[in-house]
Amino acid sequence: MSSPREQYEGLLRDAGCSHKVIAHCRAVTDCALEFAGNNPLIDRDLLEAGAMLHDIGRGRTHSIHHAQAGADVCRTLLFSEPVARIVERHTGAGLTADECTLLHLPPRDCIPRSIEERIVAHADNLMEGTHKGRIEGTLGAAIHLRRKIRRRLYHLALDVECSCKR
Repeated sequence: MSSPREQYEGLLRDAGCSHKVIAHCRAVTDCALEFAGNNPLIDRDLLEAGAMLHDIGRGRTHSIHHAQAGADVCRTLLFSEPVARIVERHTGAGLTADECTLLHLPPRDCIPRSIEERIVAHADNLMEGTHKGRIEGTLGAAIHLRRKIRRRLYHLALDVECSCKR
């Protein structure tokens, strides 16, 4: 029998994700699990599922729409709602329903709220392909975004890195 990670990789392949996207998902998962450490408040199985599947929507599109598309795929595959929400809320530091509307997305609340959602979003922000960067690099690359969104990215990083060190 294959491991959960191998099963997630198979789902990513079946969804049309490239080898590069799958490698990125593995790297985000490793980073997320590293942040989680042995914290008993974090559901490591949920975290692994959400991190491995966070970019499953890239099999359909490489635009900002991939997060909601991926969440829809997870719901179709009958994954739990917490897994679908991790996928849906992983972009940047999340999007409000109003921000989704401005981006021509369905107006869903896509702000990461649970610790697992926040960890996956932060781990994804740090990963440049399969290499872990630093939050300063993420913020530098986000200079074109509104100050409010850059501030949200910074506070997400502080929140995750401080919460996980306890």
